[in-house]
Amino acid sequence: MLWRALSEDAPGPKWAGLFAEYWPDYHRWWLKEGDAARPSYLESRRALQEHMPEIMPLYEALCDLAGGGDQAARFLSFYCPPPYLSGCSQAIWPGEEPVMVRNYDYDPNAFDGLILHTGWQGRRVMGTSDGLWGMVDGVNDAGLAISLTFGGRRVIGDGFGVPLILRYVLQTCGTAEEAGAALARVPTHMSYNVTVLDAKRRYLTAMMSPDRKALITHAAVATNHQENVEWVSHARFTATVERERFLLQRLTLHHDPEDKFIAAFLRPPLYSTAFDAGFGTLYTAVYRPRLRQMDVRWPGTVWSFGLDDFQESARRVQIPGAA
Repeated sequence: MLWRALSEDAPGPKWAGLFAEYWPDYHRWWLKEGDAARPSYLESRRALQEHMPEIMPLYEALCDLAGGGDQAARFLSFYCPPPYLSGCSQAIWPGEEPVMVRNYDYDPNAFDGLILHTGWQGRRVMGTSDGLWGMVDGVNDAGLAISLTFGGRRVIGDGFGVPLILRYVLQTCGTAEEAGAALARVPTHMSYNVTVLDAKRRYLTAMMSPDRKALITHAAVATNHQENVEWVSHARFTATVERERFLLQRLTLHHDPEDKFIAAFLRPPLYSTAFDAGFGTLYTAVYRPRLRQMDVRWPGTVWSFGLDDFQESARRVQIPGAA
């Protein structure tokens, strides 16, 4: 896979170039159920204005850079997008230095392969891009880190694609408490577990669903189910319960040092090569929110970034098990 790391303080030509490059594929995905299956521009805009008004100026600027078209604007709202599934494991390491570690398990053909560093609206954010302004994990200049896993439920409802919700939290929140309030309020179109960790080691996991109130927990581990397994076949295939038990044992029984705990994410049962089913591990991310640092890892490879000294770069990575 080709990975790129790009930085742009304000929405501009770099982001516009990314949109032009990625839009044909995203456009096909957005329309795979037909144009009528997606909300109208007015519905999408009203939902964004109601639930995430602080980022409306940013949304409008990105729509302009995308050419101002109807379908592009609806896509960028992330309101009621097509359903999509991922695997993923994430955990908070209980050491003195706040650390969040996560594996992202997904289809490599439906992935941006992009580390994005932005200074939009005066808030610096870096993380792994999805949908060109959403995030599947990231950290901001207040020292708040965030990551998502799929929640293992079939229910689909009216709400936003969770990568935009993560972007919203990173743009507007500075503490775990603030993030929890936002995650409890903004509607999601599918079930997700979102874990946040701030610079003072405060953390929480929000179990979000479209058909019930978000459950804000003090869980340090999240895989691909919520309180109980509801989608049994998905749980068996992704080994969500086994991965959760493994991580809880590492945290409570073994008391691994930080390097050993991180290394466990690069091996089974956490590390997956099930790319033929769309659930292979694309990368491991390590966030140190107090230091505002991020590592992207693969077996034998570490790619490090600092929010304060971010360097644009690119690299090709051979992902074990991926075609």
